[in-house]
Amino acid sequence: MHSLPVFLTLKGRPVILTGAGEAADAKRRLLERAGARIVAEEDEAAIAIVADGDEATAARLRARGVLVNATDRPDLCDFTLPAIVDRAPVLIAIGTGGASAGLAKALRQRFEALLPQRLGALATALYGMRSAIRARWPDAAARRRAIDAGLSPGGMIDPFSDNAADALPLWLERQHDIAASRFVRMRLLSGDPDDLTLRTARLLGEADRVYHHPAVPPAILDRARADAARIPAAAPPADPGEGLSLWLDLPR
Repeated sequence: MHSLPVFLTLKGRPVILTGAGEAADAKRRLLERAGARIVAEEDEAAIAIVADGDEATAARLRARGVLVNATDRPDLCDFTLPAIVDRAPVLIAIGTGGASAGLAKALRQRFEALLPQRLGALATALYGMRSAIRARWPDAAARRRAIDAGLSPGGMIDPFSDNAADALPLWLERQHDIAASRFVRMRLLSGDPDDLTLRTARLLGEADRVYHHPAVPPAILDRARADAARIPAAAPPADPGEGLSLWLDLPR
């Protein structure tokens, strides 16, 4: 991972913007959408966008400790601006580390076509029902598994469904207790993550721990939840533990 993706809350905060023309206008519109207060180079701010990619301007700002984005100059950037899919409050940011803005744009267009317009309504509804969901599943692990099941493909609150937000109260009412433990054995088709089946990719995204043969490549293990335990082993465990555990092995 070449950089750490973050979402900055800029409402009311100063952001330096330098340069003029179409690129600067586009960056100004983006900053205004985020609620930033746009200031000049000589003002105090934590971040800056050098819209004309001027090396001298970027150097001056970086010398002051300001984090800089310089348009079309990835070598001068402390951060890059992603392509954005906006389903507020859901935001999807797509970055290439400055390698290709065109690729990021093409991916954004694909996601725009895939994601329902009401995805943000589902997020807002989930936020509004946090207390009820916590009361239904006081245990954090059980709560996460229940939400994962509801949001899974074909689930009652599948985020790719246009009526997921409306179905949320019924989902909470009808949802049965999720099994405390599950152990799934899977033999991979290959060591290439592009060969993962949809089921395997989904389970990797849900698992609490991933037991795996030492030869399973990191590119596969990277598809698991970021906080999932990854445990190399010569054979499947006798006691995999609570929650969802996977065993991954390579084809023989």
